[in-house]
Parts: sequence; C-alpha cells; structure tokens
Amino acid sequence: MTSPSATTAPDDSRQPPVRGGTQPLLLQKGHELQPFGTVKQLPIGLSYDARMYGCQRLNRLLADTQMLYGLYKKHHWLLRGATFYQLHLLLDKHAVEQLAIVDALAERVQSLGGVAVGDARHAAEITQVPRPPDGVEEVPAMLSRLLQAHETILIDARDAATRLAALGDDGSNDLIVSSVIRNGETQAWFLAEHLVDTPLTRI
Repeated sequence: MTSPSATTAPDDSRQPPVRGGTQPLLLQKGHELQPFGTVKQLPIGLSYDARMYGCQRLNRLLADTQMLYGLYKKHHWLLRGATFYQLHLLLDKHAVEQLAIVDALAERVQSLGGVAVGDARHAAEITQVPRPPDGVEEVPAMLSRLLQAHETILIDARDAATRLAALGDDGSNDLIVSSVIRNGETQAWFLAEHLVDTPLTRI
C-alpha cells in the first residue's frame, strides 16, 4: 500500500486541453523555407550574381569570425599565469567586439537575400580557422593561435572587400573594411605586443 505522503508524477493525459490562446503549440515541425547557398530577390540595386557572390564571401568570413569569437572565449576562461588578470579582461573585450562583427556580417548576408551561417556546427564545417586542442595551452600558444586566426580572416577580408567593391557591393565592402579589417588589425596589435619578450622584473 502506498504511503499517504508518497508523491507520484501527474498524468498529463488525464488533464483536459487548455482552450483559447494561452497554450503554446509545442513540438511543431516545418520545412526549410530557403536553402543555404541561395539568395532571394530584393530591390537593392545589385545583380543576382553580385548578391550571390557577396553572400558566399560574407558567410565564409562569418564562419571564421564565429570560430575566432569561440577561441577568444575559450582562452579567456583557460588562461593561467602572471598575466592572467589583464589578459582575462582583454580577451573578453575582444570577444564582445567580435560577437558584434558576427551579428553585423550575418545581418548583411540577410540584407542581400541570402541565408547566414547560423549554427556553430555549420560554421565549423566551412571555417578556415584550425581547431584548437580541447585542453589548456600555454598562454603564448593561445595568443599565437588567436593571431593566426586574425591573419587568416584579414587576408580573406582584404580579398573579399576588393572583389565586392568591383561588383558594386559598396555596403559589403564598407562593412568588411570598417568592422572586420580595422577591428582585426587593432586586436592583432594588442595581442602581438603581449608576445614581446620583456621580463616582468629586472635585477
């Protein structure tokens, strides 16, 4: 016999359905409205070919920037040593700035009629940024890995900006130059200066 104090899980099947507009319609499924790699027509004065090419280049930068953001957060959490505090704060600041670039790139893809890389697993499939080890590295190795990712993105960004400008896509060119390149150069400078072999103390 069950004790009076024992509790059992409620049987939802016995409860009458909620009427009206307050019940969430759960577990819905649908079909893909627009496949990745396609662009829809938008009245923005750019040809289909220019918009298609722009989305391809922007999505590659978007995937790489998502990986760079992930690297910044990983290293922000896993830092060790005498420079922990200053680098902990610096890497988080850079991560916030990279996350803003991720959003701007994704919205630019959408404004061209494309489909932005919106899943980290998808981004990992197309990124050019090498995957780091799962564990903790020494701080100079972490910074070098970030610098390598920055340079990979900057090389691709310069090429993309030039080619998109030639196609008349001034909006994408402006975004890449003003956000990806300028922020990337500044962040790379800040990181590189931490790798100068200057002792913390002198005797």
